Amino acid sequence: MRHFSREVDVLIVGGGPAGLGAAIAVKENGIDNLLVLERANFLGGILGQCIHNGFGLHRFGEELTGPEYAQRDIDRVKELGIEIQTETMVLSVGEDLVVSAVSSKNGMQLIKAKAIILAMGCRERPRGALGTPGTRCAGIYSAGTAQQFVNLEGYMPGKRVVILGSGDIGLIMARRMTLQGAKVLACVELMPYSSGLNRNIVQCLQDYDIPLYLSHTVIDIKGKDRLTGVTIAKVDDNRQPIPGSEKDLECDTLLLSVGLIPENELSQGAGVDLSPLTSGPVVDDSFQTSIPGIFTCGNVLHVHDLVDYVSEESFKAGRSAAQYIKGLLPPADTVQVLDGEGVRGTVPQRIRLGQEESIALMFRPSGVFRNAVCTVTSGGRQIARKRAQIFTPGEMVTINLKKEEVAALSDSVTVSIERSK
Repeated sequence: MRHFSREVDVLIVGGGPAGLGAAIAVKENGIDNLLVLERANFLGGILGQCIHNGFGLHRFGEELTGPEYAQRDIDRVKELGIEIQTETMVLSVGEDLVVSAVSSKNGMQLIKAKAIILAMGCRERPRGALGTPGTRCAGIYSAGTAQQFVNLEGYMPGKRVVILGSGDIGLIMARRMTLQGAKVLACVELMPYSSGLNRNIVQCLQDYDIPLYLSHTVIDIKGKDRLTGVTIAKVDDNRQPIPGSEKDLECDTLLLSVGLIPENELSQGAGVDLSPLTSGPVVDDSFQTSIPGIFTCGNVLHVHDLVDYVSEESFKAGRSAAQYIKGLLPPADTVQVLDGEGVRGTVPQRIRLGQEESIALMFRPSGVFRNAVCTVTSGGRQIARKRAQIFTPGEMVTINLKKEEVAALSDSVTVSIERSK
């Protein structure tokens, strides 16, 4: 028989916006015995280094910086008296809801929980995942690392900058580096469309006359000790460089903004089913995974474009975990949510039958669709639709199913995008 360091009702892995939101919801729904484990020595996750504004518009109706947004949840957590352990690394999560963790203060801990919420966030895709040829010189950073250097540590990574990829962090760093006196030569994107929010393209590139090269990529990295330049080239429909389109850019810094990867090593270790499309767990509309009692939310589930949506999702996951503890979330038959044409990675992937709550389906379009309609069909009939002038992969789409529509489900649900005729 194993000896547990302690037993809790709900254990939350991660103290970023997702973990904080889930913890607040658990507590506000009547569960007092909960614990949040965070590997950093501070709460708030990545928001601490996001000193630009634009956070909180949906949730609070005002513009906040990242630290300001995080502080509101940190203050609420403290107000509710929720127990937090920082500088604590979670080593494993078991199917039996036993978590092993280690810290310098508490040593090795074996914690038994009745429910677990996974909220570990995501990490940046590194250079090694790209297969870009060239030397292994200094001056190549992920956009998030550069953001940490500039905003938290007061270091400038370089003076002449090229950004590969047009994710939101890369776009924001194009503006930040410019404001700090660097020359940003270009933002280079492999796809024929940007992977960032349109507002960031306008405010971070166009407002500062920074060129965006779509359907381009870096094909060579030059420099022995320090980066001295890169070669970019236009790519064809198969994303292969087109001979004769090469262009040399003299630079000392290359920032990579080439996608985010959910941190799901703990989820895999627990035996949670993962989606090959989102790289996150497969969940039902209560945000419960394939293992009863394990819930998940935030960027570890699927990469969001706005933290407001992370918080909204996390409150739902926390509420569901509290209901599970109280026995108010019984097992139920589910119907599958399928990706139709133009849709990639809809979350949740399953909807519980026999309930009467509205449900938000979230996904990213597989391409750019102009003057199009998003439809939700089930049993041969259309149950919801949403029209937009443009659907683009850089912006997550949410389509809501009303209570009566959910209650009437008996067959699989398909989400599609159709061009208007």
